[in-house]
Formats: sequence, structure tokens, C-alpha cells
Amino acid sequence: MRNQQLSIHKKTTNVAYATFDAVYNEKKMAHACQENIDPRIRRTRQLLQQALKGLLERKDFDSVSVQDIADAATVNRATFYDHFGDKFALLEYMVAKQFQELLKARGIRFDSDCSQAIRGVIRGVCDYLAESRGAHRESRRRLDPHMETAVIAVVRTMLLEGYKRHPAVGEISREIICTTAAWAIYGAAHEWLSKAERSSEDQIVETIARLVSPILEQAQADRLLA
Repeated sequence: MRNQQLSIHKKTTNVAYATFDAVYNEKKMAHACQENIDPRIRRTRQLLQQALKGLLERKDFDSVSVQDIADAATVNRATFYDHFGDKFALLEYMVAKQFQELLKARGIRFDSDCSQAIRGVIRGVCDYLAESRGAHRESRRRLDPHMETAVIAVVRTMLLEGYKRHPAVGEISREIICTTAAWAIYGAAHEWLSKAERSSEDQIVETIARLVSPILEQAQADRLLA
């Protein structure tokens, strides 16, 4: 029994690390999510997103193959790989677009010079998780482990983009800092949302901001978050 448990744990861990590595390629995501792209490329990516979304209504993400997605989108496998390296990259793209649309609708972006910027990002994560939980509950439950990694990757990239114009300082890399902050934001928001009796969104946003402020302040010399 113990050997079986260890085997299951090892398999789960390997899947988690594979997912983590797949979705943490900021250059690919930035390229995939740019708005000024050929309409034909945009259309193909929309078809692939719709195909994946439809498949997730019926199947676990782990059991969805690239061929399944290509068939549902009425494209061939080669076309899929012209746009995404694997299904994890497509998932990240889909989550990124949904999350970015939510932030855009609220006028939120991360600017490291603005003391309120991180609060906007935190509120966006809370809103996105709340909306995702309310839609297609069963498929979301199956997708949760992969959604977690994808959302964290998007937040991490947003934070890194916000610090690009500032020179790096300190001994800790910005990648480590922003990764730590992204996991903290997601984890705290997820924990808040899981409680039947929870504080208001305004309160949890302020709480999370206070928790991650010392982390993000390591990314540049000036104190950014009040």
C-alpha cells in the first residue's frame, strides 16, 4: 500500500512539475496574447480555445489530447503546434485571455510605480476565481490543479512586466520575488474563497496586499506599497 501511495505521489508530483515548466514561459505567452496579430491567427486560436473549453465540459484535462483539441477545432495537429507547444500552453493562453479581459474591463494593470496597482491585481484574482467557481462547477473542479498553475503564471508575468523598466537590485532575482508573490496572492485568494463565512472582498484585498508588500519591495530599492 505504501509503495502504491508513493507511486501515486511521484506521478502527481511529476505532472505538477511538468505543468509548472510548461506554463512558465513568459516569452511564449506574451507572443500568444498580443492583440496586434493576423486575424487568421486570432481566429485559429479562438477555435482552439473553444475546442478545449468544450472538451473540458465532458473530460478531465489530463485525458484531453492534442488530437482531441485539433479534431474539435477542425484543424490538424500541425496547425495546433504552429500556435502552441502543448495543451498546457493552450490552457495558459485561454486563462490569460480570460483574466486579461477581466482586468481590462475593470481598468486594472500592474504598474510598479503605483502603490495601488498590486491591489488591483489581487482584486482581479479574487474576481476571476469567484467567476470561475460559479461557471460549470464540475468541470472546474476537475480543472482546478491546472487552473491554479496557469493563473499563477499569468500573475507572475504581470508582476515581472511591471518591474521591467527598473534596474534590478538586491541579491534575490526578480523571477524568484515575483513567483513567490504570485503564489502568495493566488493561495490567499483561493483560501478566502473556500470559506463559507468569509470577510468582504475589500478586506481580503487589503490583507493580501499587506502580506505581499514586503515580498515585492525586494524587487527594487524604493518602498512601492503603502
